Amino acid sequence: MIAKTGVNRDAVTLDKIPPGVRNAVIAAENRSFYEDPGVSVQGTGRAFWSTVTGEQLQGGSTITQQMVRNYYGGIGKERSVTRKLKEIMVSLKVGREKSKNWILEQYLNTIYFGRDAYGVQAAAKAYYNKDVSELTPAEGAYLAAAIQQPSNFSDPSGARRAYAEQRWHAVVANMVRDGAVTPAQAAAMRFPAPVNQKITDILKGQKGYMVNVAKKELIERRGYSEDEINRSGLKITTTFDRRLMDATRRAVTANTPDGMSKRIRTAVVSVDPSTGQVLAFYGGRDYLSEMASSAFYDTAQVGSGFKPIALAAALEDGKSLSSSYDGSSPQYYNGHPIENDSGENFGQVDLVTATEHSINTAYVNLGQDIGTRRIAEMAEKMGIPAAQMSPAQRAAPSFPLGVVSLHPVQQAGVYATFAAEGVHKAPYVVKSVTDDEGEKRTFTEKGDRAFSTRTARDATYAMQQVVQGGTGRAAQLPDGREVAGKTGTTNEGRAIWFNGFIPQMATSVAMFRADNKPLNIPGYGAYGGQLPAQIWNSYMSDAVNIKGYEQKEFGSPSETPGGGDGGPVIPTPGLPQVPRTPVQPRETPTTRPDTPEIPVPPTRLPTHDPEPPGGGDGGGPGGGDGGDGGGGGPGGGDGGGGGPNRPGLNS
Repeated sequence: MIAKTGVNRDAVTLDKIPPGVRNAVIAAENRSFYEDPGVSVQGTGRAFWSTVTGEQLQGGSTITQQMVRNYYGGIGKERSVTRKLKEIMVSLKVGREKSKNWILEQYLNTIYFGRDAYGVQAAAKAYYNKDVSELTPAEGAYLAAAIQQPSNFSDPSGARRAYAEQRWHAVVANMVRDGAVTPAQAAAMRFPAPVNQKITDILKGQKGYMVNVAKKELIERRGYSEDEINRSGLKITTTFDRRLMDATRRAVTANTPDGMSKRIRTAVVSVDPSTGQVLAFYGGRDYLSEMASSAFYDTAQVGSGFKPIALAAALEDGKSLSSSYDGSSPQYYNGHPIENDSGENFGQVDLVTATEHSINTAYVNLGQDIGTRRIAEMAEKMGIPAAQMSPAQRAAPSFPLGVVSLHPVQQAGVYATFAAEGVHKAPYVVKSVTDDEGEKRTFTEKGDRAFSTRTARDATYAMQQVVQGGTGRAAQLPDGREVAGKTGTTNEGRAIWFNGFIPQMATSVAMFRADNKPLNIPGYGAYGGQLPAQIWNSYMSDAVNIKGYEQKEFGSPSETPGGGDGGPVIPTPGLPQVPRTPVQPRETPTTRPDTPEIPVPPTRLPTHDPEPPGGGDGGGPGGGDGGDGGGGGPGGGDGGGGGPNRPGLNS
């Protein structure tokens, strides 16, 4: 058992609740509360459709209906037409037999506001550290705004701050509409940011992250509400292996240099390719000090960790590992240079060499050959939402170099697709949910084929060379088992990655700062082939023993062309052979993006107009810093340096 969550409630009488707070809730949730019979025809229609189809639609229940679900025990727990009819009948009966003030009092004492607070008194203490009687109309509007999307209001920082402010302004506008406050009073209100959330010690360390991501998945992917999770006595079984969770912590702690800034965030995520289950992750130093898991909530630009996606797209398009591309440096697109690390000239190279040494110019030429649209389509098949790849990013010559920003769990899912020989199963963390009556729901991922087994084996072979003699040599495991992977680095070391896999497990390691500044790690350069690969090695060396994974070989590739590490190159017929400069394996960083990344939309729709945040905050136009996972763009990097419209350089 990881932890138990419960109900924090302190009931008060209606006369203790200021009119401004009451009016704010009515304005936000049910403006016709004092006139309606207790049921909304439109809202009920949407609820029936949601129950029958399983779709998550905007809410529309009246205050009376919400109160009935909370006040009368199990009415709101079951998803069935029969239960919904019972709710409607009870709501109509309550509407006839009870006064509106009684209904409102019960509602305000039972509704969930987030921060584990049930009822407005508990919410006043949790958000503003004061008695409900002391709340201002502005604070009342904030609590009213939190009812429909409590998770976005519990910790309104980063992208959530913008959504919280939008929703708060909408509630204040509704109060003006209803005559609860005057326009002048509304204009004088200022956004009432809540106090820092107090977290119970039971959630310290990684426990809080595990609870948080499990709840997040149930809400966003399985149709549960936060209130239902907290109130219904659910037993949630996760996919996490406690031994592996401990191993991620040990690997990060043991490899964190003395003096490294606490602003640097490290994420580790492991996925079982055969199921999609997240076996373990490292979300941050301590949930009590960093509530958002770096593995699931933060994003960072991926750099050349994206190149294997481009490779898979090319192989599916009919190219082969022997296909040859110009790896000379620099090359110019739209008048702007694309360079390899230190300007190294590789000449004509096959796709194994291009991958092993992370040759930017060769991969840009590959993208121009097959079309960046095909690469974007492949990324979507491997679990990257279209909204995380803007049209400008997709069209940029530097798109194959990794200009997008991803959550570490998404990258682990991408590499798990290679390990599963082309079948993508979306990573998930909740194995089953059992309610208080013993009814169990079990979750699995069916999976879809993203590309052929042949493509998977060929791409894996190329990534094996990355570990054997290329930029990822630090990831070689001590028992000599087969490993494949790819490094990723952005300009000025703002984000560094190592993504690797064995046949039984895929693991991504990322290091970045939430403020998008250079990492400056004492004693290390900022390259994915250094500290991230070292952490990956340390963790995976433990993991294979913990799980008892036998040494297993990858499937054989369709061909094994030369060209790696100075060997002969098999060129594409008709293309000239250019002399190659021998080099040592090294990584090429990425430059600044020139357009902001589009935030990831939520999987649940909000009840009201403002769109809740998702993904990372976008960087400003013209290549400003991304911030909180900032946006990628056609310029290449996630908030890196560089001039306007300059193609990015990655590794």
